[in-house]
Amino acid sequence: MSNNMHEIDFPSASYEEWKETAIKSLKGKPFESLFTKTIEGVTIQPLYTQQMLVEKLGDQLEKQVNTIRALNSTKSVQAAQTIYAENTKEFFDKIKDSVNRGNGYITIDSRILEWDEEALTQLANYLIEYPFKLIVHENKILNVFSKIQESDRVKVRGFVLTKEAITLDDFPMVRTFAANTVPYHNDGAHIVQELALALAQAAKYAEKSESFESFANKFFVNFAIDTYFFQEIAKLRAFKVLWKAFATAYNAEAVPVPVLVETSLRSFSKYDIYVNLLRAGNEAFAALIGGADAITVHPYDVLTKPTEQSVRIARNVVLVLKEESFVDDVLDPAGGSYFIETLTAEYVEKAWELFLQIQEAGGIDEFEKSGKLQSAIEEVYKERIRQVETRKHSLIGTNIYANPADLLQTETNPLYKDIKRLAIPFEMLREQYSQVNPKIGILTYGKLKDFKPRADFVEGFFATAGVVPVESGEIESIEEAKNWLQQTDADYVVIAATNDQTKEIVPVLLESRKEGLILDVAGKFPEEESDWLSQGLNGFIFAGQNIVEKLTALLESLKGVQQQ
Repeated sequence: MSNNMHEIDFPSASYEEWKETAIKSLKGKPFESLFTKTIEGVTIQPLYTQQMLVEKLGDQLEKQVNTIRALNSTKSVQAAQTIYAENTKEFFDKIKDSVNRGNGYITIDSRILEWDEEALTQLANYLIEYPFKLIVHENKILNVFSKIQESDRVKVRGFVLTKEAITLDDFPMVRTFAANTVPYHNDGAHIVQELALALAQAAKYAEKSESFESFANKFFVNFAIDTYFFQEIAKLRAFKVLWKAFATAYNAEAVPVPVLVETSLRSFSKYDIYVNLLRAGNEAFAALIGGADAITVHPYDVLTKPTEQSVRIARNVVLVLKEESFVDDVLDPAGGSYFIETLTAEYVEKAWELFLQIQEAGGIDEFEKSGKLQSAIEEVYKERIRQVETRKHSLIGTNIYANPADLLQTETNPLYKDIKRLAIPFEMLREQYSQVNPKIGILTYGKLKDFKPRADFVEGFFATAGVVPVESGEIESIEEAKNWLQQTDADYVVIAATNDQTKEIVPVLLESRKEGLILDVAGKFPEEESDWLSQGLNGFIFAGQNIVEKLTALLESLKGVQQQ
């Protein structure tokens, strides 16, 4: 038996054979329905093969892989946990604690404290001892460097993120030329824009430096990592390929550049906040696989007020991923994946093209002044919002699988109040519906098996606004349905039934409904729509609908009913 097992061979299938099987399993749906077009305009295919990768990259594949592997800046990724505190004493106590618990880079947002002379003096001592990431919003914190003795300045290692680059000549191990794409990311920018903007910022600094070498030794990049797992892996890999092309354009050798990342906050929600932990964990793992050098994981409750528990969990996300996955021990763990290598190449191509357009416009500063940059990012943001509001993009716990019992966290962390988060429209809906507190019912017609799919859909639809509709239970006759509509104290009712049953009962119910009751139908009925609307139907609830637009319009109608 064992000898025969060694002789067993598994025949390989061609792409065409796989495609044929896939078409059969689709049962009439077009094969093209398996293709997904990303917000960057990249088409994600259902299957990638070696042949497809060779056709895309040819002999450039080996060069791409070798470039990515050669430009790793460090051998091991580090946690870069942000320090949160209410006062100076607590702040410095937490620095010690975070380092003792595995924090590799003390990460300081200048807005955390009021930086008096005493606090700056204390901070200077820590910057000498520990690597750091300093996010500068208030320039006063930069005075910390003047408090470090000249003999200690060569020991100081870290990164300084400022809106405009600064020069710290006496600090050779401190990088101050940051290509920081996080603000653009928070406004809605997509991957291609982030990559192009990173290069455009690099070009700005390189052209003002004495030499490319002096610039490169002070340069680093800071990305936010979103929930699109494979795309974000490809983003970090694509940057290294782009960086080599950028250096080549300056007739210089590409040296490894530190890649700092933080988990994205634009997908965070104030509802079902523990889902934020899942999002951050997914993003951190993508960053680890993609080759980041330092990862900042935002606590799941960072939008309100981080706790000791949430900060500890956030820090441990990186430490556990490193320890348990062993990905940190592998050079370019995503290398060779047909999908990710193809995606990397497509991002490189599109980002370089956009970078050249920015440079032709006069560089990043001129591009911003012209309004073209903001306009382009605004268009992407609008599309992101549309996808969330129509559930084309899922925000678990917010626009799908929402828990109506969740309470809105009213406290807002001022550090992150200006981020264009995708959950904001739904958070506003919940707040508005809680103020009106309407009574909403579902008329469930027929047997449970008949109405359950649509009734469940309607319940999930209203759960996004924090509302729990009341179901009528099984109603099996039109007379019973008419009586229930007359007796219900609901301000608004949705009819849930099969298509045939809906077509049968809706005209009758419209004639007999009591005055002031708002009536909707679950499902799409294009042939009957105009007639039913003319008879007094309010509208429809169906998959693919813009939830926010529908519920906002309904809320206005409900306010009118309550005022009567």
